[in-house]
Amino acid sequence: MAIERPFTDEDRIESLKGAVLAGAAAGIVAALLLLAHRVPSLGWRATLASVASGLSGSTFWVSAAIAGLSGGLFGITYRYAVRQDENSQLKAGVVLAFSLVRGLALVNVAAAVSLRGWPFTVAIAESLLIFAAAAVVLEMAQRQGWVRPVK
Repeated sequence: MAIERPFTDEDRIESLKGAVLAGAAAGIVAALLLLAHRVPSLGWRATLASVASGLSGSTFWVSAAIAGLSGGLFGITYRYAVRQDENSQLKAGVVLAFSLVRGLALVNVAAAVSLRGWPFTVAIAESLLIFAAAAVVLEMAQRQGWVRPVK
């Protein structure tokens, strides 16, 4: 009697494809948000120079990479959570759960309380943008047949 494996190599490849697409989308959106934070105070030329070298450049690229990694983990989770379900509340719930965890972890609580919660709101809103973009890319990839949903 053969024992059926719950996850095949094909499933793993589809999860990897979903992770790469969602991670790339999240990393790109995060990089754009990071640039948008710097432009008002530095201007475009200085902002672009700041991401090319030094500590400022390192923090930019590490932050974008962390967002990309988070997006990759989100992509795997999203693919398995929504499966072939068309339940929009489930899809939004996965996006919101990841957004809350990432957004709240980024905030300095003392500063947020003194500023009446605005840092919480901004961090969660930015995380919503990052993970919503990753979800949209993953949904588009599934519709195009680039990534198959979990059966």
